[in-house]
Amino acid sequence: MDQATQADLIRVAHLLADAARPVTLAHFRTSGLVADNKADAHFDPVTVADRAAERAMRDVLARERPDDGIFGEEYGQTGGTSGLTWVLDPIDGTRGYISGTPTWGVLIAVGDADGPVYGIVDQPYIGERFAGGFGQATVTGPMGTAPLATRAPRGLDQAILLSTFPEIGTASEMQAFQAVARRVRLTRYGMDCYGYALLAAGQVDLVIEAGLNAYDVQAPIAVIQAAGGIVTDWSGGPVHEGGQVLAAANRQIHAAALAILHTVR
Repeated sequence: MDQATQADLIRVAHLLADAARPVTLAHFRTSGLVADNKADAHFDPVTVADRAAERAMRDVLARERPDDGIFGEEYGQTGGTSGLTWVLDPIDGTRGYISGTPTWGVLIAVGDADGPVYGIVDQPYIGERFAGGFGQATVTGPMGTAPLATRAPRGLDQAILLSTFPEIGTASEMQAFQAVARRVRLTRYGMDCYGYALLAAGQVDLVIEAGLNAYDVQAPIAVIQAAGGIVTDWSGGPVHEGGQVLAAANRQIHAAALAILHTVR
């Protein structure tokens, strides 16, 4: 991919984040916000903000990159001819969004069949934007702009592990996760996409989750890999299509966690 194309993808990715920010903020922590349930077996909320933010981003793509495909959580897939697809989650962490916590985010990734090449994790309320790809990894927020870099290797017994739900996936997946959690120094829950951003920023060592979709993970993959980390499935293979996710600050701690997940499974 030539530099001009890379620059244009970066430009458009930030335009998408800029378009989604005011839409999500317009409804955040408002008393009249209503959440519909998209699932039968469990609570999977969607709000007017989710739908409006994705429409705003799709409008930008229709104007700026009409030949690219789109895969969004709320409006599905739109075909393209360029070989590139934008993968959008207008509000990752809608449960947190409707609860008023600032750990939700707008996820934007662009890539091909092999996975994302550039991604953004944007937290509109805090005003933080984590971006990575094409040799760049930065965070811009209230404290200015700084490079992103994941943590250096350290023992699993010194590690901080994040996940969104304590009841992770199936019974066997929960057992595998808990086997890792028993070995680390600290485990925290409820982070949604912000946990992956903290990993890229060098604040934590591991994020382990299951049952994710492509739009949940592609932006975090791009940002974390650009910051020096590694993101795979629980077998060490590609995970850009979703599923069981193991995100790690470095290859050493990734290998340590992966060995435990393998043993339990």
